[in-house]
Amino acid sequence: MNFEVLTLFPRSLEPIFQSSILGRASAKGIISINCTDIRDYTLDKHRRVDDAPYGGGYGMVMMCQPVVDCIRDVKKRLSGTTRVIYMSPQGGLFNQKKAEELSKYDNLILLCGHYEGIDERIIELEIDEELSVGNYVLTGGELPAAIVVDSVSRLIDGVLPSSECYSEESLQNGLLEHPQYTRPRVFEGLSVPEILINGDHAKQKKWKEEQSRLRTEKKRPDLLVNTEINDEQSEEKKQ
Repeated sequence: MNFEVLTLFPRSLEPIFQSSILGRASAKGIISINCTDIRDYTLDKHRRVDDAPYGGGYGMVMMCQPVVDCIRDVKKRLSGTTRVIYMSPQGGLFNQKKAEELSKYDNLILLCGHYEGIDERIIELEIDEELSVGNYVLTGGELPAAIVVDSVSRLIDGVLPSSECYSEESLQNGLLEHPQYTRPRVFEGLSVPEILINGDHAKQKKWKEEQSRLRTEKKRPDLLVNTEINDEQSEEKKQ
């Protein structure tokens, strides 16, 4: 899978994309991540990409020409299915289901806004979808774009050692993951639950499922409500 990140600050993302799992997956050719500097497409001799907003207001707005030209040039280099996404607090909330959906594309183009945002005509002309990583405002779209790249990448075959690394974890089935333990067996008086040591895999599986639901009820009851709604809808379809 190929990721194209369009940004004014490509160097800010290099440490993230070149490290750990993403770095290894890129080195093996399982995924590719390219950061393109939008400033390279401006026609202004001072490399300006922003201007004051019409109608007044605080801050500056990213202009159409450099951003649209950048998107179109990158798209010309790609083959296969492509989705152009603008990282914006006005977009739909990014979640695991959306990550799975996006992992089916051959290419994702992620536009990182800055300042007071981008000219609305960029969205009308070139953006397929706006995405938000939370109900808060950041200084730019670089960190949200990195989140999308990281989350989607780990769903690509070969990025993680096994599909079990993501098929049985938090949010994959709508619930939080069960508690995890490793050595030592006892630490400062706290012991690993006996059921995880007795070797009965059937009971361990049931315990993990129960703990997953209990943990979700305690920490993220909103997720449980959504899961119960989905369960009800599934039962209705069966009937």
